[in-house]
Amino acid sequence: MARWPRCAYSAALYALSPWVIRRVWREQVPTYSRGQRLGLGPELGDSAGAATLWLHCASVGEVRAARPLIGALLERYADHRLLITTMTATGAEQVRVLTNDLLPALASRLDHRFIPLDWPGSARRFVARVHPVLAIMFETELWPNLLHACRRRGVPVAVVNGRLSPRAFERYQRIKPLMRQALANVSWLAAKSPADAERFIALGMPAERTAIVGSLKFESRPDAAALEVGKRLRADVETSAETGSEAAPGGRPVWVAGSTRDGEEAALLEAHATLRQRYPEALLVLVPRHPQRFDAVAAESRKAGFVTVRRSQKEPVTAATAVYLGDTLGELGALYAAGDVAFVGGSLVPLGGQNVVEPASLGRLVLTGPSLENFDDVAEPLKAAEALEQVADARALAEALIHAFDNPIEARRRGSAGQAVVAEQRGALERTLAGLGRLLTFS
Repeated sequence: MARWPRCAYSAALYALSPWVIRRVWREQVPTYSRGQRLGLGPELGDSAGAATLWLHCASVGEVRAARPLIGALLERYADHRLLITTMTATGAEQVRVLTNDLLPALASRLDHRFIPLDWPGSARRFVARVHPVLAIMFETELWPNLLHACRRRGVPVAVVNGRLSPRAFERYQRIKPLMRQALANVSWLAAKSPADAERFIALGMPAERTAIVGSLKFESRPDAAALEVGKRLRADVETSAETGSEAAPGGRPVWVAGSTRDGEEAALLEAHATLRQRYPEALLVLVPRHPQRFDAVAAESRKAGFVTVRRSQKEPVTAATAVYLGDTLGELGALYAAGDVAFVGGSLVPLGGQNVVEPASLGRLVLTGPSLENFDDVAEPLKAAEALEQVADARALAEALIHAFDNPIEARRRGSAGQAVVAEQRGALERTLAGLGRLLTFS
């Protein structure tokens, strides 16, 4: 196969290196060496010589979605270590949160590093130091030089929960020779839907190495510790309600807006103001996706006239509190559990949405904006069960919230229907593990 697509790609990366370094250098944690971005770092391994499985997840959402796979790999391959790499600092924090939740026996075999920049030298150094027996890329993480470095060292590569939205497919079509070259290094691709599989094959992924296994996002199960945190928070919220005041039939109305993005909060706050005209005690639990925006969102909420408290500052919820800012990391599931209705962000702006399965698995009615193309496969069965409702704007969101709180029995029924859909759709994890097991057998 011609080398020029990857060579041209590498040359472009080198030309853009000042911008790339500035952009990625910000995604750092003080306890990590920036040398990891160049593929530097100690070799992995322990006194027992445990082999390393490598799983790459781009950021926090992918780490959360991969959680069932992470636990299963650690349990099934007890004589292996698992290295998780992420691109972002929030992803690294999510790995830390996950590690704290694991049993000590499992957590001791879990490592984290930042993925190196996809320069040829960095990629080669990283693979040489980690020397994994299997590389697993989550969703659409196709880094040409890293994949090439794996192939040179005989490391089988799997893409799991393979996702390729129509928008991403159009972008990749413009660099099809490069993508065909990158996909030639993939040993097995586990697509989450037939449409995703077709797009990958159209880009050059060999059909005989492609399987449709379903979405790992449906493997999400409520975490007992998160449920307990959510239960305590909800108890605090209910205690804060003024005795004898009118509230929704099911108690103080609480809705959670998770993974919100820049440009969405104004609409959410507008919808909340409309809701509070009918239910003055209504509480919005607002959880921005990116921590660098926490301060700005808090200021925006207060500027809109809402009494706002912040979870990170351990400020109590009172009867006067209108917005509770979830400005901590790794607690989205617990905050979803504290509410009656969930709005999933990244959808009122054209970003393709975020994971709608997590709140559905908790039995919550799920609302989103119109942009949900990145999660069409998991959204469709939820919509068919009336467990997920898409709204066009702030006005429609307010109407949906008012209807839910006016009709709590119906809202709970719809939430339970979503929970049943999630349970019915499970099975992708076992199919994925079976495919990975075959790669390890022949590696």
